[in-house]
Amino acid sequence: MARKARTYNTLSVTRRNGIGIVMLDRPEVHNAFNEVVIAELTAAIGELGDEEGTRVIILSGNGPSFCAGADLNWMKKMAGFSRVQNVEDAAGLAEMLRTLNEVPKPTVARIHGAAYGGGVGLVACCDIAIAAAEATFALTESKLGLIPATISPYVIEAIGARYARRYFLSAERFEAAEAYRIGLVHDIVPIAQLDDRVNEMLAPLLIAGPAAQRECKALIRAVAHKPIDENVIADTVQRIANLRASPEGKEGVAAFLEKRDAAWVPEGLRRKK
Repeated sequence: MARKARTYNTLSVTRRNGIGIVMLDRPEVHNAFNEVVIAELTAAIGELGDEEGTRVIILSGNGPSFCAGADLNWMKKMAGFSRVQNVEDAAGLAEMLRTLNEVPKPTVARIHGAAYGGGVGLVACCDIAIAAAEATFALTESKLGLIPATISPYVIEAIGARYARRYFLSAERFEAAEAYRIGLVHDIVPIAQLDDRVNEMLAPLLIAGPAAQRECKALIRAVAHKPIDENVIADTVQRIANLRASPEGKEGVAAFLEKRDAAWVPEGLRRKK
């Protein structure tokens, strides 16, 4: 019996042709975070990550902005928290970011309007980030006497320590062209073309092997920033050997040699005979 998909108060979650679309749905506050958004986003990403029929996850925002960071009412509440409560609250945000970063499916961020504070963290956690040319970005925490702590591992991974020094310290706003230049986003297009560009990205993601994609994400985490020593080399040998011997690996190689589509390729993307 199929598990019933849960409903959410702050998100819109839809599924279509192997694509899971998670839309932040608080347009009246520019999709700002609070504890409910964080918990629901953690659950939604986890649920889609576990679904066999979901191949790709798109993260987007409803209304004028992608995500404007922390909700003002949530921030007011946090100001009255004890240190223990603040640790618990920050741990929830950190877990949401980890879940998005490590979900075993390809993730695509569709960015428009403002992506500020934690919104930049969401962008950095996604595998592929496509922004409207009109989008704006900022790491605003230092203006508030705070630091972008929980998002920092992912943002620094995306833009490097040198650019993090500038934008963490200055909290200045920057445009989509700058986000592209420093590596935060992969592609920028006019907003009228944003959905078309996101859709173009889906075909190659659906043609690739789902187990291979999962293992690619694990491989990157295992190899990035490590010295190329005997341990890393031995690990890569084991990883490719495992995939070669797997059902998906065998099917993929057989399909290539036989000049046919692999079994996992959706019907609509198969080559015409």
